[in-house]
Amino acid sequence: MNSSVLLHLMVMLVQLWPCSPSMQKFSAQNTVKSSTAAGRIKRAWLWEPLFATEEQISPDPVYIGQLKSDLDKQDGNLKYVLTGEGAGSFFVMDEYNGTIYVTQKLDREKKPFYTLRAQAINRRTQLPVEPESEFIIKVRDVNDNEPQFLDGPYMATVPEMSPEGTSVTQVTATDADDPSYGNSARLLYSLVQGQPYFSVEPKTGVIRMASQMDRETKDQYLVIIQAKDMVGQPGAFSATATVTINLSDINDNPPKFQQRLYYMSVSEEAPVGTTIGRVFAEDSDIGENAAMDYFIEEDSSNVFDIITNNETQEGIILLNKRVDYESKRRYSIQVKAVNRYIDERFLKEGPFEDTTIVKINVEDADEPPVFTLENYVMEIFEGAMSDTLVGVVTARDPDDDDSPVRYSIVHSTHLKSLFSINEHNGAIITTEPLDREIASWHNITVTATET
Repeated sequence: MNSSVLLHLMVMLVQLWPCSPSMQKFSAQNTVKSSTAAGRIKRAWLWEPLFATEEQISPDPVYIGQLKSDLDKQDGNLKYVLTGEGAGSFFVMDEYNGTIYVTQKLDREKKPFYTLRAQAINRRTQLPVEPESEFIIKVRDVNDNEPQFLDGPYMATVPEMSPEGTSVTQVTATDADDPSYGNSARLLYSLVQGQPYFSVEPKTGVIRMASQMDRETKDQYLVIIQAKDMVGQPGAFSATATVTINLSDINDNPPKFQQRLYYMSVSEEAPVGTTIGRVFAEDSDIGENAAMDYFIEEDSSNVFDIITNNETQEGIILLNKRVDYESKRRYSIQVKAVNRYIDERFLKEGPFEDTTIVKINVEDADEPPVFTLENYVMEIFEGAMSDTLVGVVTARDPDDDDSPVRYSIVHSTHLKSLFSINEHNGAIITTEPLDREIASWHNITVTATET
């Protein structure tokens, strides 16, 4: 006996969209199927990916593509209707065959895609034979934008003497074209100005040192970088940016005295602390790298001292002890200038110091004659005749032993008639007899004067 089972099926309506914003690859034929009951005829939209190229200018509408129902028997009974973004303005559809055209110039940078809807209607009944379907027209990019350096002009600083390959800075250009399509937004960087000192990485825009440079030779460089789209191919757009690169200082130079020998003088009358003179060592570096300290070497007498003027970078030589022309007339000292801060990377370039010789002459002060004794005590018998020698005083000129001295007595009223002195040799004699009972002693003041 044959038996059978009846299976009742319910078929649900499923709609597949013809296109989505991310559509890149489609099959040559796509379908949208619809059924409301078992046994209904399947219906479908047929289309290919739709693209419109930007910046196209044409007096006539430009063909984009076609949407078509598989129910279209090309007998004119179906009417195609287009709605959505740009419908009727940027885009039109042939109502008889579903062909889509663009009628105006598009700009991808302003709007990269348009979302539209299409529907197929029975002309006689005005009823839809296809459900309304949404699709996208993507605007295809052309190279219509120049690269732009948004952050220029650039400033950068790098230490002098940096090794080759040291990164200085990075420049970045942007391009409004589509980076996902073609080479329109693919940039290539090159150096227009700045060789042979700098280089630039073509893909990244990183600027690097191409050689070691000395700030003391040149401290600033102007570099020009070019960015080209289309990977630098012919017909590419380009833009340039300027990069001012400053070399910062490092301590790679020692001090150097302007003179190998200095001559100075100081009076023997000068007090301790007197400034005798200044020495100066130049340093091609700047800032703290040029700072230095001065020292006096091998001066056991400690007659002189030196201090550093931090503002002028001079060495100021001071008198530390009184000097005497008659004892020592000339001094010779060695002064050293030493960098205060030394960069260990450049120790091999040292030593970071320099020396000079300073010769100091002691100037003679016009000193008065000096008596050989501070006090003289002389005796004479009373009653001695006039012109009797009492004694001799002696003075010498400390500036010149051969310089003659003139002597005189500072007379008081009563001494004026009792004593006289030979102005040339200092011999004191009586001018009249002396009486002990009147005065047993006499104070005489003698003056010695240079002639």
